[in-house]
Amino acid sequence: MIDDAGIVVAFWILSATTVICALMVAAARNLIHAVLFLALTFVGVAGIYIVLSADFVAVVQVLIYAGAVGVLMTFAIMLTPGADRLNSSTVFQAPALVLSALVLAVIVFVALDTEWAISDRQAFSATARSLGEAFLKPYIVPFEVASVLLAAAMIGAIVLSREEPEDERAA
Repeated sequence: MIDDAGIVVAFWILSATTVICALMVAAARNLIHAVLFLALTFVGVAGIYIVLSADFVAVVQVLIYAGAVGVLMTFAIMLTPGADRLNSSTVFQAPALVLSALVLAVIVFVALDTEWAISDRQAFSATARSLGEAFLKPYIVPFEVASVLLAAAMIGAIVLSREEPEDERAA
């Protein structure tokens, strides 16, 4: 399976796209563009999971990270004033670049120096089914409570972000 040229090419294209989008998250000056690049990064990671035959993890990646975190970041941006949406420069930019280069060097060294064992095991087909049954049978109440709590938080954020009419401010 690992010798299939299409899978290898797809892996490298998805990897390069994901890394470029992740770098653009840090380089984007506009906060809305940074969130869009972050969502693309999450989708790219989900694509890598699909190439690696981890379908359930890919679906969770898209639902939780690309969906929920993307929506959360969008709400956070909507609730901030327009003047605060641009990233400003900082004195820590050069040390952060040096630290990032060191971390990249360590990752590349470890990736090249490690002997990676490739196993021929089958995909985890029973995991997705057992997790789905766990969410829908014994853990249905906590699952529904969490969804109601998240909906209440979203409604609260919308209410807090509304501007008061001029009549109510004067009173």
